Amino acid sequence: MKRFIPLIVLALGALYLASTLREPKSTTEFNLNEFGRVPVLVNGRIKPLDTVARNSILTIQGRQRIVTPEGRTILPAEWLADVLFAPEKADTYQVILVENHEVLDLLKVRLEDGDGKKRFSYAQLRAQMPELDRQARLVENVAVQLRTPFQKQVSIVRERAILYLRLKTSVQVPDAPNFFAELIQFEKALPEGLAAIAAREKGESHSTPATAVMREMADRFMYMEQLGILNTIPPDVGAEDPTKWRPTGSALMESFATGRVNPNVMAYAALGHSWRSGKAEDFNQITTMFHEQLEKRYADAMLKSDVESRFNNAGPFYSSMYLYVLAFLLGVFSWLKWPQTLQRSAYWLLLLAFIATTIGIATRMWLEGRPPVTNLYSSALGVGWGAVIICLILERLYHNAIGAVTGGMIGFATLVIAHHLSIGGDTLEMMRAVLDSNFWLATHVIVITIGYSATFLAGFLGIVYVLRGVLTRSLDQATADALTRMVYGTVCFATLFSLVGTVLGGIWADQSWGRFWGWDPKENGALLIVLWCAVILHARWGGLVKQRGLMCMAIFGNIITSWSWFGTNMLGVGLHSYGFMDSAFYALVSFVASQLAIMALALVPTEKWLSFRDKAKSA
Repeated sequence: MKRFIPLIVLALGALYLASTLREPKSTTEFNLNEFGRVPVLVNGRIKPLDTVARNSILTIQGRQRIVTPEGRTILPAEWLADVLFAPEKADTYQVILVENHEVLDLLKVRLEDGDGKKRFSYAQLRAQMPELDRQARLVENVAVQLRTPFQKQVSIVRERAILYLRLKTSVQVPDAPNFFAELIQFEKALPEGLAAIAAREKGESHSTPATAVMREMADRFMYMEQLGILNTIPPDVGAEDPTKWRPTGSALMESFATGRVNPNVMAYAALGHSWRSGKAEDFNQITTMFHEQLEKRYADAMLKSDVESRFNNAGPFYSSMYLYVLAFLLGVFSWLKWPQTLQRSAYWLLLLAFIATTIGIATRMWLEGRPPVTNLYSSALGVGWGAVIICLILERLYHNAIGAVTGGMIGFATLVIAHHLSIGGDTLEMMRAVLDSNFWLATHVIVITIGYSATFLAGFLGIVYVLRGVLTRSLDQATADALTRMVYGTVCFATLFSLVGTVLGGIWADQSWGRFWGWDPKENGALLIVLWCAVILHARWGGLVKQRGLMCMAIFGNIITSWSWFGTNMLGVGLHSYGFMDSAFYALVSFVASQLAIMALALVPTEKWLSFRDKAKSA
């Protein structure tokens, strides 16, 4: 029976992944899945409303789970529909995250007023928004590195509130009780109002009620134009630039020149009226109309919008996280019981998680039209992906579950890092001008990322060596020798890719900035990895270190690589700096401390290891 366990584990894992491909069930009659696939232009990229909803709610509250005041969990697309079309209802959702007690005092709210996890509704914070804005403006001239926790949180909460307000004003005026009816009346009065305004300009007439209405509507439309974040209106047929989508406010301002309201603006207003009125059939018909009209002009964009929405629902990286954890646990248990059976089970789960991650990365590449690594978020995916594929190779060679355990650890850890990096916004962001080169992104960036993967893998193999030696009796001489060969081979691999990647980066820098090397912190970090890998190899070749010494040096490589990967970005200087991040700083310090602690543990004499294990067993 035991020989069928790996196949059963593989089948269950595959069924789990298949289940994620199903569309989420809506709790209403409204076709929110189709609504979520409607494309808009935001930050230079056409994306589905589902992505807008997920990225926005993740930025505003730090998670995608949304709970209404009635305790009902809703989809991100449903939340966005309320924000766009029923803002008075969305204002009651406790989604704005406030993490600093001084800021809570500033906003005059208490923890018990929120959802229990420092999230509050816009309605609860509205009265103190002017004071929050005033405090945030005082902070603007203070360097990020010098800001107090209160000042940093003030700026962050203000940005979250502004994002929420910009969404609210993207397709209608938030305070309009029936924006659709207002637009109908406005369009009817438009000819008379424009004629009255023209006559007044010629001195032929005085102000009329129509001119006053026109001025009022112009002010409201201009407010939408300035604050709205979504470019919802595609260019007119025959426009010079078919990629220049416009905000709703801009299209409404054009009404004064064309004498009519843009049909797409009217369609969004009708969509909002259907949503507020609970007319699901009308809502679904208008959504279908959007798809049919845009399909004729933007077939490629619609296809990508549809795939991206399905990709969001499937969440392959989150699914892979669970599989990586299970692979890790099965690998560890294989050292205690049923070694061959659980080792094979762990290998197949690791392979399944790797396939899911690969499909996810490939989908992102197709959506973005770029190589796999373009920003910090995708670098986390790339580092984990590269490490796991090496672990799969090691597992096929050694059949000892070490590759499965290490691959599970690194795969899970890098996906957790990627999740936290995604809180900053769209992970498929537009490229910075200096990085807009598919050739160098496909060469230097990929090669250096593989170098990161290999150095981290060598370090994590060293961790496995130390922890198995201290905590268990499973580190026999054969296993220790196998781990030593793994670490040595991986360090050789890391040295090659880190060196080649660093040289390629220098050539790219010469083309971009006119110098091959400028002692930029990021460049120094890359050089440190190469030098440390070389030090490890020379220490091994010269007999300066034995097995445990080699493992300690490999673990210290984790510290150097993490500094090059994240630490240099947080210095706030250099051409490669992406800005200081509090959470990343504390996470980096904690990681470095953990690696130093494991290294200290490795330096304990062998007889102490045995004594420690015996005491633990007797206890």
